[in-house]
Amino acid sequence: MRLPVLTEEELDPRQRELAARIAGRRGAVRGPFRVWLHSPEMCERAESLGAFARFDCSLPEHLRELTLLMAARNWDAQYSWNAHVRQAIEAGIPEAAVKAVAEKREAVFDDEADQAFYQFCREILDEHFVTDGTFAAALAHFGPKGLVDTIGALGNFTMLGMCLNTFQVDLQADKEPPFPDIRGYGRVAPDDSDEDELRDGRP
Repeated sequence: MRLPVLTEEELDPRQRELAARIAGRRGAVRGPFRVWLHSPEMCERAESLGAFARFDCSLPEHLRELTLLMAARNWDAQYSWNAHVRQAIEAGIPEAAVKAVAEKREAVFDDEADQAFYQFCREILDEHFVTDGTFAAALAHFGPKGLVDTIGALGNFTMLGMCLNTFQVDLQADKEPPFPDIRGYGRVAPDDSDEDELRDGRP
């Protein structure tokens, strides 16, 4: 990580309070929170928005996880992808759809609402705009509150991806690289990634 991890002795009272709250909700202070603790007020607001997006917003669990995966792939954020890909599948996102997102291919969902949701998220992430037809379809399934929560979740997980990549938060050593065009904290050509895998002994 590009910033030092603050030790218990280095934390001031405000940071210590936040660390205890984060550990109580999430089991430990890990990943991006070790970055955000350097700015306690930012940390508090990021943790609050993140907790809402992950646990309390109006979206069903599997779509909360899908927003995280889509934003993670949009920003090539391997840490958050690896931390949540199994949770997304267990929550109901088809493995084929997860693989398509990882490979930047069009994902297909059997459920009409899930497909409308995916299309809505894909357009705003990829195109930065949402067409009238896509907006209307998503609105019919999720209502105004659902779409506002969706944008909030995507924004939160976008900030997360930017944090992870900027500060080079730990890549999990025991995880395979999840994206074919990313190695470490950089982009590689597909041929280069294939050669890396051969050198590393990966199929």
